[in-house]
Amino acid sequence: MKLLDLFKEKFREPTPLEVVTRELAEATLEKLEAETAVDWAQSVVSYNRVRIDRLNEYIASYSKEKSK
Repeated sequence: MKLLDLFKEKFREPTPLEVVTRELAEATLEKLEAETAVDWAQSVVSYNRVRIDRLNEYIASYSKEKSK
């Protein structure tokens, strides 16, 4: 391939299939990033549920001891 052909290939308009393929790759990456964010958010919710239960148990225990 000649240098001019390489230059033309680099700056040519992409075909519709190339555009769709690129968009599919981008959408796949964005979906994976969103799934990672969901995993993180679910872990925060789970952590806070356990924390709330623990604190409520502490309050109940503390209230029982105070009422004696």
